[in-house]
Amino acid sequence: MTGNSIETRLVRAGGVIFREGEQANELFVIKSGYVRIQVGNKTMADLAPDTIFGEMALIDNEPRSATATALTDVELVPVSEKQFLFLVSQTPHFALKVMRTLAQRLRTMNKGVY
Repeated sequence: MTGNSIETRLVRAGGVIFREGEQANELFVIKSGYVRIQVGNKTMADLAPDTIFGEMALIDNEPRSATATALTDVELVPVSEKQFLFLVSQTPHFALKVMRTLAQRLRTMNKGVY
């Protein structure tokens, strides 16, 4: 992100955004389109616009825990680790959105509902 413009990344339907086991240096916000999250061959979630994903690897500095694939053409807003740390420390609303996302995913896993 530079100045007032937001940099976006387009991934065509079927394109891999990141793979399980890769090192992470950014998370993503879906601006448009849909993304599938898979662990192995198991679908964990299909994500819609305005969803944050890929944050876990930035938070815990571990390799990616899943593979993210574009279900449709997707426009993504990449957020670097540096931007993420700035946003979390300076923007309470963003930090709360990330915490809510993590809590929702934990609840879903606890229920065994994917």
